[in-house]
Amino acid sequence: MNTRRNFLKKAAFAGVGMALIPEIANAAVHGQNRVSRKNVTLKRDAVILFQGDSITDCGRKRESITCNNVDQLGNGYALFTATSILAGQADKQPKIYNRGISGNKVYQLRERWEIDTLSFMPDVLSILIGVNDYWHTLNGKYNGTVQIYESDLRNLLKYTKEKLPKIRLVLCEPFALSGGSAINDDAWFPMFNDYRASLKKLAGEFDAVFVPFQSAFDEAVKVAPATYWSADGVHPDLPGRQLMAETWLRATRL
Repeated sequence: MNTRRNFLKKAAFAGVGMALIPEIANAAVHGQNRVSRKNVTLKRDAVILFQGDSITDCGRKRESITCNNVDQLGNGYALFTATSILAGQADKQPKIYNRGISGNKVYQLRERWEIDTLSFMPDVLSILIGVNDYWHTLNGKYNGTVQIYESDLRNLLKYTKEKLPKIRLVLCEPFALSGGSAINDDAWFPMFNDYRASLKKLAGEFDAVFVPFQSAFDEAVKVAPATYWSADGVHPDLPGRQLMAETWLRATRL
């Protein structure tokens, strides 16, 4: 009897744990005053493209160009998000791609934009960029500023809208978790917050869906320490990737 009771108790706790991530994501999305309330709707055979740096890249095989494929999607939040979309939107048969590249900053996205973005003619374009635009200034590898970040990204978004006027943009908030091994609070904050603010401002300017990743992780660390979600505070581990996927899906309502 005791063994059965313990088993049921553990199962109940596991169920609560599984429910926590959707609740955290939901709280983060609904806590944002400027989150787009417009649904992202997919037409049949819609193309969804994830762009960004290592957080998006996450070990994808760059030679693979086959949609809806683990090799091509990598093993990060793009994969977690894609599997949910493919399951929930099977009648639309979406085509989902990942072209994130580790280490990228905004100007490097622009250098490969024609080949890695415009050539796919995406209906929905999700961009997560910004952590390297700040992080690389700390080690002397880059002398960018938040003004350069905002200007470069604004120009890239404007160019994209000119080329693909009907595209639906999804702009993801760059984030950093205090307590991660790569995060020195004195060096990162409050300066990094300006990059987040710039991204959110651009989401408003371009009528993009805003995905509040920082807010989601801020809520998450109330439940478990930062290192549970991301050991280094920059690159999410499995729970963090699932949280990102849930937050993205709730922000877009897909």
